[in-house]
Formats: sequence, structure tokens, C-alpha cells
Amino acid sequence: MTRPAARALALIGAWLALGAVNVAAQERYALIVSGSSGGPPYAERYAAWADDLSRILRERMKLAPDHVAVLEEEGEPAKQSTAANVRRMVAGIRVRMAARDLLLVVLIGHGTFDGTDAKFNLVGPDLESGEWASLLAGLPGRLVIVNAASAGFPFLQKLAGPRRVVISATDNAAQRYDTVFPEFFIHAFEDPSADIDKNGRISIWEAFAAASASVRRYYQRQGQLATERALLDDSGDGVGHEPGGSPEDGAIASAIYLDLAEPGAPPTDDLLVLLLQRRAALESEFEELRIRKQFLPAAEYQKEFERIMVALAKVQREIRDRRGSL
Repeated sequence: MTRPAARALALIGAWLALGAVNVAAQERYALIVSGSSGGPPYAERYAAWADDLSRILRERMKLAPDHVAVLEEEGEPAKQSTAANVRRMVAGIRVRMAARDLLLVVLIGHGTFDGTDAKFNLVGPDLESGEWASLLAGLPGRLVIVNAASAGFPFLQKLAGPRRVVISATDNAAQRYDTVFPEFFIHAFEDPSADIDKNGRISIWEAFAAASASVRRYYQRQGQLATERALLDDSGDGVGHEPGGSPEDGAIASAIYLDLAEPGAPPTDDLLVLLLQRRAALESEFEELRIRKQFLPAAEYQKEFERIMVALAKVQREIRDRRGSL
């Protein structure tokens, strides 16, 4: 086993040890913020995504209804996506949350970057990534933060830390176009094909990987170069990687679920997860190679094609052997 893979397994073990309390007693919270849309058709799209995620969390993941908070552009003042309401919601969760608990924060909308800091657009004054970092600092439980908006990359850098998974829909602050990542990320949680380790549950990493692949296919169908590339950081270094891009990221997210395990459910096989992540990375490389084929000399394309195919065959054999040994 390689050193990065061994470290990834150690991270999973440490994470699971931290959560080795009575899982049935774990509380799960969610804060969904659908920000300022700039008008139709964005307003309808963002509202639909927020409503779908709220429904999935309540009905499929079985979160208590009063544990799912949704702030949107329209509606009564107390439920609008203002900075004051965001602060109030986080403060309310903070007093209820324990170290064993989990909080999911999802930002849906537009973002901006002024060359120094990124903002998520709210109704009224916005909050910068540094302000979000201060707001979420010191929360007692585990935290999953998904900035699904444009120009959200600085959030990954500012909010990364221990016991945290941070996802950005974009891999640099210059990506200012409207994102499609939130649609695919949200709906991955009710898509059986996203369950790559076939344990009957969809982890944060699996939803991230499925959404990333769907985003690539979306732009390919449009005949466009992708204007967004999602990254995940759970090592706390604020760098972030694509699915399977590095064993430094993804190990912890693979062990985090929004639902609770059913009694008697099979445990997640950590080594199998690492192999599946490696396969996802190679499949991503192959998709990128297909896009670049027309720009590459034939010999260079063939060399890369063979390298990826050989590596895919090897990891697929290891996956098959691992599954056969379980």
C-alpha cells in the first residue's frame, strides 16, 4: 500500500474513532441558504434546488423537520436569506449542537470576487468568506460546507479545518459563471448509481463524485468547455482536489453520511472506497483526454490512452478481488 493510501486509511480510522459514540444519538442539522438570484430564471431555479434538498433531507435522510433551516430570497422577513438571518440561524444551531453532531451548510446562488475576498450574494449586505469563517468557527460538531455558487473557491481556502469537509463548485475565484453543480450534487443523494460502494447509502464523497462527473457530461453535451470544476477538501489544508485526485482528500468525506445507518447495515469497506476513488480519478482523466484528443498529436494521445486503460484494468481487478474477499 502506498504511503498516501495508508495515510488516508488512518484518517478514516481516526474520524470513525471520533464518532464512535452512540450513532443513534447523533443529531443532524442543515442550513440551506438560497441567496440573491438577480431575477428570473435564476430565482425559480435556486428556489427549486433549495426545496428539493430540504425534501431529500427530511424525507430520505430522516432529519427532523425543525433541524432543517431554509433561507430564501422571497418570503417572510424572518426566512429571507439576509446576513442577519444567517447569523441568527447559526447561533441557534450552535447552542443545540454537540460534539457528536453534524451540520450541513449549503449555499446556492451567485458569488463574486473582488481580487481579495469572495462573497456569497445575500439579500442586502453580503458576507465575505472570512466572515463565514468567523461565523462558523468553534462549532462543536462536525461540519460539511458546500459553496455551490460561482467564484466560491476562496471559501474552500478560508473555511478548511479539522473535522470539516469543504466543497467548492469552482476551482478558482475567476469562475464567475452561474453553476450547475448544485443540481447534480443535490439529486445525487437520491440516485442509486451514485452509491459506488453499493452499501445502500450515499456518502458526501459519493455525491461529490457523482455531481462532478455529471457536470463534465453536461458541458460535453452542450459542446462547451467546462466553466466550473468542483473541489473537495477534508484534510484541512485548504487545497482541495477533484474526485480521486489525491488520497489526501476524500477519505473523511467517504465516511460521512447524512442519514443514519439502518440496524444490521454492512459497514463501509475503507480500502474498497480508496480503490473506487482511484477508479473515479482515472475515469475523469479519460474523459478529459477525450476532450483534448483533437488538440493532441496521435502518438501522444495513444500513449495517454494506453496508460489510462492499463491503470483502469489494474484497479478494476483490485476492486473485483477486494469485493470477492468480503
